[in-house]
Amino acid sequence: MIVFEVEGTPRPQGSKRHVGRGIMVESSKYVAEWRSWVRFCAATAFVGLQPLVGAVQVNVAFCFDRPQTHSTKKGLRPNAPEFKPTKPDIDKLLRAVLDAMTGVCFADDSQVVAIYCTKKFSRAAVTKVEVFNLSGD
Repeated sequence: MIVFEVEGTPRPQGSKRHVGRGIMVESSKYVAEWRSWVRFCAATAFVGLQPLVGAVQVNVAFCFDRPQTHSTKKGLRPNAPEFKPTKPDIDKLLRAVLDAMTGVCFADDSQVVAIYCTKKFSRAAVTKVEVFNLSGD
């Protein structure tokens, strides 16, 4: 198992839009920098290791800053939610992370056969990633 964390607000990889002459642009202006940061953190965790071969499981916890409305002067409100049921979409967040990990953690994201993913509120914005080799290689 390889574990790493990526500090900062998770960014979604949405659709691309055509701007003419065959040029496609990401819908999010933040996703390229976010993918680079994820790739750097993954590469740091995989130092000296080759990308995994065969079946891979990825567990990801996207943690977002908790809004001030979730707290009072005495601390966290009892009804403050644990999970973030609002945008960005979890599948678009996951797409950005898996694309960034490709070539570092595994050769191709088609190797990912199992995913456990959550989107939560937290004290700090961070993405926690665990990568498992299911092939036993």
